[in-house]
Amino acid sequence: MSAYRTGDPLDRRRFLTAAALRGATVIGTGALSTGALSTGALGTGVIGATALGAVDADAAFAAPIRPLVPAVAESAFAEGRITAINQDVLEVAGSYGDHSRVRVTNATSVWKARATTAADIETGDGLYARGLPLPDGTLAADAVWVNIVNLHATIRGIEKTRLHLAHGQHEIVGNLMAQTTSASYGDASPTADLSRLTIGQSAQVLGAWRPSDGSVDLVRVAVAPGAGRRR
Repeated sequence: MSAYRTGDPLDRRRFLTAAALRGATVIGTGALSTGALSTGALGTGVIGATALGAVDADAAFAAPIRPLVPAVAESAFAEGRITAINQDVLEVAGSYGDHSRVRVTNATSVWKARATTAADIETGDGLYARGLPLPDGTLAADAVWVNIVNLHATIRGIEKTRLHLAHGQHEIVGNLMAQTTSASYGDASPTADLSRLTIGQSAQVLGAWRPSDGSVDLVRVAVAPGAGRRR
């Protein structure tokens, strides 16, 4: 099972970066039905999302924390590609050849370029999940990040609705999303003003990979202090 307890080594950045570079090998077709979520299959096993830490995009890369509630066990993680969805259980092929089963309900927080619901999870998506291991071997997820990527890239082109990025030998299209994409210049707070992004800048890119075409929906583009002038 591809589940990791708090403190175990896990190269999250390596997996989440690789997801954006695999290309459109599988197109999602099996959306999880709302009816499957209403069953509340975890029963008394449902945990509050905040018991194991934050659930925003940055939390996927943060160091795990010990739960404040003594009755809550340390968190575990699962990652990989979703191969099937069986009611409220996601079958996940791990990036190291292993397999895990992730259980989600309407108590699970889901991120897919934005806060959303499990109905947006599809087969073929990349998954990174945090939760508690159950006796049957499944991971009871309190938070799931779908297709999340964190890339160090160079801006090679700028268009009205997208950025062209270079990551090593890979060329990536970054989709600019109205009211979602923000830029961070140095230590300043993120802003919707993207006018200071320029060709040639090095940037750290946080977003969500699209399995259908290999592009990335950009959530935040962070550049170094003092980088860029207004175009």
